[in-house]
Amino acid sequence: MNVDIFTRQVETVNSRLHQLFRDAGVNPSQSQMLAQALKELGVISEELQVAVDELMIQNEELAATRMRIETERQRYENLFDFTLDAQLVTDIDGTIREANRAACTLLNLPQKFLVGKPLIVFVFESDRLQFRSELNKFKYQQQIQEIEVLIQPRQGEEFESSLRLAPLFDKEGNIRELRWLLRNISLEKRSLDRIPNNELDCKFKHRSFMYNRGEIIPLSKQVIWLVSQGLVKLTTTTESGEEVLIGFAGKEMVFGSSLTALPTYQATTLSSRAELVSICLSEVSNYSNLYQDLFPKISQRLKQTETMLAISGQKLVKDRLRDLLRLLRQEFGEPVAEGTRLTIRLIHEDLASACCTTRVTITRLLSFLQKQGEIAFDCKSHIIIKNPKF
Repeated sequence: MNVDIFTRQVETVNSRLHQLFRDAGVNPSQSQMLAQALKELGVISEELQVAVDELMIQNEELAATRMRIETERQRYENLFDFTLDAQLVTDIDGTIREANRAACTLLNLPQKFLVGKPLIVFVFESDRLQFRSELNKFKYQQQIQEIEVLIQPRQGEEFESSLRLAPLFDKEGNIRELRWLLRNISLEKRSLDRIPNNELDCKFKHRSFMYNRGEIIPLSKQVIWLVSQGLVKLTTTTESGEEVLIGFAGKEMVFGSSLTALPTYQATTLSSRAELVSICLSEVSNYSNLYQDLFPKISQRLKQTETMLAISGQKLVKDRLRDLLRLLRQEFGEPVAEGTRLTIRLIHEDLASACCTTRVTITRLLSFLQKQGEIAFDCKSHIIIKNPKF
């Protein structure tokens, strides 16, 4: 109810009570009970008047608070709308709710046409899988992320962009909205071919992605992954649904679905944490120094694949296991007091898959080699190859 209307109604009640009091004083026929009732009504009337005064004060405070909130809201809108950086606010699925003037200019659409559209419709088709994967991953990690994708504005030329997103939470701690910062980095990319190779590696560091053990890495035909830190397991699946280990990608090694002809290809983080750098194939073809830098890494993966193929061709399982351990020692071994320690920790299922045998057989063969003193295990279950002639 409006406070002013309520005040007028209370004043009317008070006026009526005063009239009743006067009537009761001049009319001797009025009973004592009526006089008592009028007194009680008078007390209630006074309490109502006090309540009205308090409501008036609260109403003034609310009006002042509302004015302050409105001023802050207008200030936020001005800061958001007139900032030089392109900014968007979307729901957790990426549907645009707000867009400032810079974003409208960058995407070449008026604000009224941007609101309600999924942000992914402005992502170049070849990059949509990566965009969707990173967005889904962000919902669970809730960490500030940066994505690089090709943006296709309405009736404009596509450009390389950096999308940085951060969450906005509600009172319960759930993600309510996503705030996006868009940057056109096309000019920055064009200058890459003038950067020396040693600086090129640093240039791509801002495009690193972190994955924990057991996480499946999204693959795209347009992207090559470079392992900066950690280890990745590469597998395929047979028609019967069995997983087959086909290789490993360690530090400074590359992998990607564009580097294989297998119909099913999966990359899974094997180390406790892995840092990967995303490189678009278009960049490889455009920058000769980048191609020269990646060629030895691709060659290394090819040599490993051929070695794995040769291992699977051995007739005896014990020979396959020995050859596999030699390969792992060569690529992922570090010298320790007892011999050479494998920096990666493989479970028996991984070794069995690479050797085309069963886990039980691998367990038996490892136990035999351990009894023969040719291998040992450290406190973290890493294999140590003790025999230098192994």
